[in-house]
Amino acid sequence: MAKKKVLIVDDEPNIVTALEYLLARSGYEVAVAEDGEAALAAVERERPDLVLLDIMMPRLNGYEVCRRLRERPDGGAIKIVILSAKGRDVDVTKGLSLGADLYVTKPFSSTELIARIGALLGDR
Repeated sequence: MAKKKVLIVDDEPNIVTALEYLLARSGYEVAVAEDGEAALAAVERERPDLVLLDIMMPRLNGYEVCRRLRERPDGGAIKIVILSAKGRDVDVTKGLSLGADLYVTKPFSSTELIARIGALLGDR
């Protein structure tokens, strides 16, 4: 069975490095995009099963990326997990209303994040 692919979209190198390691160690193929515009291009190129998406990024924010992904003909097939420091109820509600499957606030438990990603992808 082919590995599931996760696209990490975040502009903070330390977070990207930690998430890359965590996901690869958990058996996922990993791709990375540093901003919202790069994320949309990477979705076309990489065809990820899941997008792990930060909100506060240059060029296009995560909310806009989420909205655009859901507007695609295949947009429902891609799982979207927002991973953000913005944890107010209004932020979470906005992310979920734009189509995110899950909203996780930073800081987060790596064990819980991997378990939730696995559940979304039907891996665990």
